[in-house]
Amino acid sequence: MLRAEFIRPCPGGVSIVTNNVPNPSDLTIMEKYFKSIEGINSNEILTPQLPQSKSYLKITGIPYLRSDGNKISSENVTDFMSHIELFKNISLAAKPRIIKASPKSDMAIIWFDIWNTQSSSKAKLLINHSFNLGKYIATIRVTNMNPGVPQCKTLAVTT
Repeated sequence: MLRAEFIRPCPGGVSIVTNNVPNPSDLTIMEKYFKSIEGINSNEILTPQLPQSKSYLKITGIPYLRSDGNKISSENVTDFMSHIELFKNISLAAKPRIIKASPKSDMAIIWFDIWNTQSSSKAKLLINHSFNLGKYIATIRVTNMNPGVPQCKTLAVTT
């Protein structure tokens, strides 16, 4: 029998330490329990998941500017990913990050992180695959973890 040893809030959700690995029916029971707690918006409760690893990928071949002249946004990327069959069973671990490929380029590089299995099976299905976005052909590549680049440093001055 599965037993919760302790439950605590953590960034992005709740962490539950159990005496054994939960099976799918245990996860369903946990979800129903959290949705039944008084004062909790049940629509905000996501399906419980076991810990997973992250894979770090990038998309090349996408224009930096949309057809209306505005920069492509992470919301645009998330939206087009939701309409492409290749991303059907993929869960993003963070909002996609977008930069110009180079200062004079009109193309973007989109970095995105996905929740993956320990064997990286989800990433393996995406790596080196191409898809069409309008008249453009985008390609998915593997990349190293890219936590972001600090834009400036603050120096502390003491007297």
